[in-house]
Amino acid sequence: MGFLPSGPEVWVILVIILIVFGAGKLPEIGGALGKGIREFRSSQNEASEEDDEMEEVPATAQVTEEPEAAPEQPAATAEAATAEKKTA
Repeated sequence: MGFLPSGPEVWVILVIILIVFGAGKLPEIGGALGKGIREFRSSQNEASEEDDEMEEVPATAQVTEEPEAAPEQPAATAEAATAEKKTA
């Protein structure tokens, strides 16, 4: 099982934090911690919205270009090529 502080352990941790940082710094630390959590949540929401937008576009909707067909040779050119092959 995991270790989670409870009851008196939480109070001991809070007293140690108060001694280390002092009473004047605690509001600044709390504000910085809250700001960091808000930024994390907003970036997480933006990422999930981008994922949702990407899922909405089906793969079959993408436009693919077909290669162009080779131009046909005029009949005169084809006959000339055949005549050259016969004489060679």
